[in-house]
Amino acid sequence: MAQSNASARSELQGLFAPRAVAVIGASRQEGKIGHSILKNMLGSGYRGTIYPINPREEAILGLRAYPSLSKVPEPVDLAVIAVPAAAVAGVVEECGLVGVRYLVVITAGYKEVGHEGLVREKELLAAVRRHGMRMLGPNCLGLMDTHTPINASFAAGFPLKGEIAFLSQSGAVCAAILDWSLQVGLGFSKFVSLGNKADLTEVDFIRNAALDAYSKVILCYIEDVVDGEAFLETVREVGTKTPVVILKAGSSQAGARAASSHTGALAGSDLAYEVAFDQAGVLRARTMEELFDLAMAFTTQPLPAGDRVGIVTNSGGPGIIATDAVEARGLRMAELGRETVEALRKGLPPTASFYNPVDVIGDADDKRYDFALSHVLADPGVDSVLCLLTRPAGIDPVLVARAIVARRREYPDKPVVAAFLGGENVAEAARELAAGGVPCFSFPERAVTALSGLARYRRFRERDDTATRPVAFPDVDRETAAEAIASARRDRRVVLLSDECAALMRAYGVPVVPSGLARGPEEAVALADGLGYPVALKVVSPQILHKTDFGGVRLGLESRKDVMRAFFEIVENTQRYLPHAAIHGIEVQKMMAPGIELIVGVSRDIHFGPLLMFGLGGIYVNLFRDVSFRLARGIVWSELEAMVAQTRAYALLKGYRGRRPADVDAVIDTLGRVATLVNDFPEIAELDVNPLFAYERGEGVCALDVKITLSENARQK
Repeated sequence: MAQSNASARSELQGLFAPRAVAVIGASRQEGKIGHSILKNMLGSGYRGTIYPINPREEAILGLRAYPSLSKVPEPVDLAVIAVPAAAVAGVVEECGLVGVRYLVVITAGYKEVGHEGLVREKELLAAVRRHGMRMLGPNCLGLMDTHTPINASFAAGFPLKGEIAFLSQSGAVCAAILDWSLQVGLGFSKFVSLGNKADLTEVDFIRNAALDAYSKVILCYIEDVVDGEAFLETVREVGTKTPVVILKAGSSQAGARAASSHTGALAGSDLAYEVAFDQAGVLRARTMEELFDLAMAFTTQPLPAGDRVGIVTNSGGPGIIATDAVEARGLRMAELGRETVEALRKGLPPTASFYNPVDVIGDADDKRYDFALSHVLADPGVDSVLCLLTRPAGIDPVLVARAIVARRREYPDKPVVAAFLGGENVAEAARELAAGGVPCFSFPERAVTALSGLARYRRFRERDDTATRPVAFPDVDRETAAEAIASARRDRRVVLLSDECAALMRAYGVPVVPSGLARGPEEAVALADGLGYPVALKVVSPQILHKTDFGGVRLGLESRKDVMRAFFEIVENTQRYLPHAAIHGIEVQKMMAPGIELIVGVSRDIHFGPLLMFGLGGIYVNLFRDVSFRLARGIVWSELEAMVAQTRAYALLKGYRGRRPADVDAVIDTLGRVATLVNDFPEIAELDVNPLFAYERGEGVCALDVKITLSENARQK
């Protein structure tokens, strides 16, 4: 659970601002990690006391060395450990005994090297927790804070002071970004290499960065999350005040599991992260370039009031490229007001374009740029502005840059970014813009992506959480649902039979097709007589999920004779193609009137829990893949409504070419009930309702075919 501000601030205070630090494994020998760490500590300007720990040295880099922590004359808040893996356990034990609160374990050789390393890491974590310590690492580069300042790492450099908190699961990425940032002059508040995340994770450091007074944006490079629920809770809370931008690499372990349902097959390995980030307000960067482009925007620009972008350019081609990028990234081209257009018409050459994008043409100097920019910025229909420049002969881009900076200061509430094309020819102008608080990009698309990030974050900040109702159903029958699941467990099955699936759906208020289970042909005929013709017959077997593939379904049976013949055909087909399948009977179903065929499904992600799917169903689900996803955990009604509205199926539901509208409310209600079911029963691994027939408004829905699979460990329960 998220902590209070005070407790979260104190939780890692001694890690980033310790009163005394011990470097265990400090070395006099250049090239050794212990030497680099101690040298970095001294070079960072750290104002606390530093204690090198090395039993074979009396002094290192001008500091008295101590043989062990027990010989240090004062309490130590932080120990940075850079000793061989075999020695780490003893060092950590000593740290605990003398009262060290925080550890940075640089040493590698843990879970990243295989099973033996994983065992060592678990033992290390047990010792850390036994002594009430907190640990960064193991297998990490270390950490840096430019405001303390402190450099408890072996990185080759120290970042410039700035307002970007950067967390990375890769030490190599940390090192590369540090080198690049020094080259381009980008500053950071915190720089943390997460390593194996055995104890402290991205959640702890995101929470901490949001509470300090100098981190305007939090950037993360991650390959996974340790605790999906804690992660979502934290970034939702943090994101209301501080933007969180994440570059997620790698794929979820869920992708390695062979999915047996349509939902599992369509979900993919990375989709849960995509959905989780969107629902929690995280901005996802696709590249390292985008990650830091967004950082520059957030540290220099205000949030825009809306999505409307004005463009000022001296070249038509880049203006068109930027216009395409605006629409592609979910923004809108601003419509300039009549007064703005008339003012531009009077002050610009006749060959200029007075509409958005405003083209001041190739011979425009700084005065013409300033004139156009002043009117575009003043237009109330413009929320943000992009200035483009391609350098023609005879024009000084530095003067243009200065004009942009000066004019932008008059409108501090509107974001202004630039894209100056020309490499070295515009490098000085780009530096002038950056120094004046205007990010300058090498291409229009990058500049538009930065504006898009600002607008997306504004939309998240403006979400009215008080207007959303949590999904809840007081009429569900959990006891009946639990008994249906228990029935499968007693048989040591993970696949529920059709009657068990129907019982679950009915218990949670989802209408299902009238049906019954027949053990023989006469019983099938009796059931058909009771349900009324026409009927459908379907084989019931835990080994057969997709019945039509093996001749296990017969539809539209109009008479007793049809039912009798279909019963024997289904049994014969099953025995021929799947002779070892256990047949529990043949399901007899009432043939329902046709409706709009939809699918509602669930697959369970190992990090974020149940992932709810909705879309066009029947035989078209895999063909068109017209589906949307949301995390079921904590879902609210507005999210259910949005996931229906974002599919093409929604056009059919609203009424198409004279068709009357379908019962959208009943569809949304079904989504909510399925979400409630899988939240209540975490042992449900996958669920498909396909097809779900949607009828005309007021006539509801009906689940025709339901498949439910339990997690493998359900066999053991």
